[in-house]
Amino acid sequence: MRLPRRVAFALLAFAAALLLLPLGGDRFWIQFAGKAMISCIFAVSLDLLVGYGGMVSLAHAAFFGLAGYLLAGLSNGLGISSFVLTLPLCLLGATAAALAIGWLSLRTSGAYFVMVTLAFTEMLFHVFNEAPGLGGSDGVFVSARPFAGRTAPYYAIWIALVAVFVLLQRAVQAPFGRVLVGIRLNEPRMRSLGYATRRYKLLAFVLGGAIAGLSGYLDAALYGFVNPAQLGWRQSGLVLVTVLLGGKGTLYGPMLGALLLAVLGQFAERITEYWSALIGSVAIAAVLFVPAGLAGLLRGSRG
Repeated sequence: MRLPRRVAFALLAFAAALLLLPLGGDRFWIQFAGKAMISCIFAVSLDLLVGYGGMVSLAHAAFFGLAGYLLAGLSNGLGISSFVLTLPLCLLGATAAALAIGWLSLRTSGAYFVMVTLAFTEMLFHVFNEAPGLGGSDGVFVSARPFAGRTAPYYAIWIALVAVFVLLQRAVQAPFGRVLVGIRLNEPRMRSLGYATRRYKLLAFVLGGAIAGLSGYLDAALYGFVNPAQLGWRQSGLVLVTVLLGGKGTLYGPMLGALLLAVLGQFAERITEYWSALIGSVAIAAVLFVPAGLAGLLRGSRG
């Protein structure tokens, strides 16, 4: 599906605004916008699975956290900090993990698939949380970040967001994306037509996991810190809520959801001590009154 003209114009304006932000924004807003863009990358990577492939995965945080820990290991243990080396190595690690977890998880379906992916992410969470050599529950700092300077990490994140969105937009418009949608709607029928549905789903799972790893790498590069919570089920659940809030199966919808949750998470605690409940209320209201998510509002449709 091609982007509606209104949506394409809004996305171009949004990208231009983000590109110009460092020219007038202070350090707080630059870092805040960088974190929001990382959340956008993370959300669209899961939307490929949920919105197009119909795979509700709770293992997505595992790839996010693994890439961050790999960066910390390369920097702290081997003294490798150049993004030319660390980026492909971290993405390779996240991709390998996605391939292994996806190959095993896709032997199940439905609720069983959800539970198996949850089991994997919880297993990895406890491994990192209880390993003193990996920082334990306190996490670990990245001794040397791959991007130096005040704005270099920001522009690296901006480039990554644009590249990921263009890549996934082309992927879902290609025959690959249409087959994924067909599998989501009626997998037995697609299988009867001769499509190797599990291979398509595995490819989508691996691609989504690699992009989730990219977002985790960028997060560790921006903040210089990783901790086991980034691999836990709460992180996977939050990004799933982000996709549903923004509007699954649109790519730009989950980005809207990520931006809204970033703003709420940053400023809601200044309004009330029950800011988590406020975020939950917004998510529930969106599901009840705007089933198509924030993307539906942008398109001018509520359902």
